[in-house]
Amino acid sequence: MVTVCCTDQPSDQSPYVGRFAPSPSGPLHAGSVVAALASYLDACAHGGSWLVRMEDLDAPRNVHDADRVILQQLQALGMRWDGEVLYQSRRLSAYQQSFDALLSLNLAYPCGCTRREIADSVLRMQGYFPEGERPYPGTCRSGHPEGRQALSWRLRVPEGQTTFQDRWLGVMAQEVDQTVGDFVLRRADGIWAYQLAVVVDDAHQGVTHVVRGEDLFSSTARQIVLFKLLGLSLPTYLHVPLVTDEAGQKLSKQNGAAAIELSDPLGVLQRAWLSLGFDPLPIRDVSQFWSAAIPVWVQGLSRANLHGIHRRIYDPR
Repeated sequence: MVTVCCTDQPSDQSPYVGRFAPSPSGPLHAGSVVAALASYLDACAHGGSWLVRMEDLDAPRNVHDADRVILQQLQALGMRWDGEVLYQSRRLSAYQQSFDALLSLNLAYPCGCTRREIADSVLRMQGYFPEGERPYPGTCRSGHPEGRQALSWRLRVPEGQTTFQDRWLGVMAQEVDQTVGDFVLRRADGIWAYQLAVVVDDAHQGVTHVVRGEDLFSSTARQIVLFKLLGLSLPTYLHVPLVTDEAGQKLSKQNGAAAIELSDPLGVLQRAWLSLGFDPLPIRDVSQFWSAAIPVWVQGLSRANLHGIHRRIYDPR
């Protein structure tokens, strides 16, 4: 049994590198602004670098010119990124190289199962989907059935518990092999999976701190597994609460969330600040907002009223 434990975190002396990684499937909305705000504040509070990465691998979902719109929105909100914007669609060879490394270690294998078949298998074995996941039952782990075409490629996930320290949520643990199973590295349509691409890119860009929405929290353990198997340095993680609509549904582009109104950038920032649970800031313009918000963030997110969602003390390290 292999136990993966996130203990080799970057030291306080490591140069801070953060990132914001939207998908260009539409402009930023209120929910994505909250994630960008938290990420940018954390980088500023640490005196670090803040990178922007366009996660544009899923070409059918990309919207023409959405990347340009997103960058304009960030600029209007006073968020300035360091270096060039990285586009995942230009890094296919890097994902192939990492995939080949896993393949050489017998850690990747082809799978001929459809989503429906996987769902049916899980329901037959367990009667429900644990933690909202559809864990892969390992049908093709020893080879896909004769006559079946390989549809995707999966990671051979090691047994054991993956433990990590979330700076907001505290110590978290997941048995990826049980909860998720062997997850996809390359999809049936030939597109590299999010889990592989984000790990390879975070390592390539030297990201030391990942600050993102809580909707991506469930991906963290499997990404740590990949970091470890590829011999890459782990970042630290901080997952912030999501913005939801009146029905409690997460705001997202898929759910038709409205783009932010750039005619009032200060209002957009103030509402995002309030969504993180902070008290209103008595300021008049965007520049004053950042001058006032960054010192509050430096003092620690324990000052924020997280509306009962997150109750643990924020670790400013």
